[in-house]
Amino acid sequence: MTYRYLSNVTTLNIDSDRCAGCGRCVEVCPHHVLEMKNSKVYAADRDRCIECGACGRNCPFGAIKVSAGVGCAAAILGSKGGNVECGCGEGKGCC
Repeated sequence: MTYRYLSNVTTLNIDSDRCAGCGRCVEVCPHHVLEMKNSKVYAADRDRCIECGACGRNCPFGAIKVSAGVGCAAAILGSKGGNVECGCGEGKGCC
């Protein structure tokens, strides 16, 4: 099963001119959103992004920006085992 967040709403922004091709972002992305092509990162499927921010925090070149804490990941982490308020788990197909 491929999980999706919401179509065309992610804050993920990649500046390929700043990308040095180290691949750290690809390694840390929990939903395999990012891939490398011709030594540059690109979003293989932006709609899988849960805006956790791991890619941006681990990019030493500042090539990736994402507003971490605004998506399903923030709701899940903030719930601490309680109710999730982003619609996840209600058959809506997000995270």
